[in-house]
Amino acid sequence: MEKSIVTHNFSVKKENRNILKGHNSFCLWFTGLSGSGKSTIANRVEQLLAENSLHTYILDGDNVRHGLNSDLKFSPEDRKENIRRIGHITHLMIDAGLIVLSAFISPYRVDRNIVRDLIGKNNFFEVYINTSLKECIKRDTKGLYRKAINGEINNLSGFNAPYEAPLNSDIEIKTQGRSVDECALEIIQIIQQRIKL
Repeated sequence: MEKSIVTHNFSVKKENRNILKGHNSFCLWFTGLSGSGKSTIANRVEQLLAENSLHTYILDGDNVRHGLNSDLKFSPEDRKENIRRIGHITHLMIDAGLIVLSAFISPYRVDRNIVRDLIGKNNFFEVYINTSLKECIKRDTKGLYRKAINGEINNLSGFNAPYEAPLNSDIEIKTQGRSVDECALEIIQIIQQRIKL
């Protein structure tokens, strides 16, 4: 780091902001294949939290790539940088007192672990949206699998590029045969057991 860059320590801390907001701030990090339901379930979880006057924000893979990370492609190096940037934004939002729902394929375990270390293990809950590749191909909500099958995309995580599923996620949601509400409510119930909402 440049020697002229000095970190400022401000008087109002995360703990003060949590008291002001009346709840703890932390991250729910949704990972899973494209089409698994990450964004849809995160959206429903946020709705349920907001209905209880909790302060939240969703960071979504596609939305972030339209702006902050529009300069990045889908090479392993760019995927790593994508998650690094998101990790730092998530960290700032937690410090601001928000419950952050980050919905990203984030295909590499090492990158998810780097974010966990950055944010702090008490502030990071890895939510594995476990949907089979067969079901994701069937859903194909964005048409990505069709393009991959036709050879138009050669870097679709879990299809023709790596996806390293969590080995020991904080929360694992199996979506097969379950509604979005059922999945979202299970996440809320698990979180309520572990952290003050």
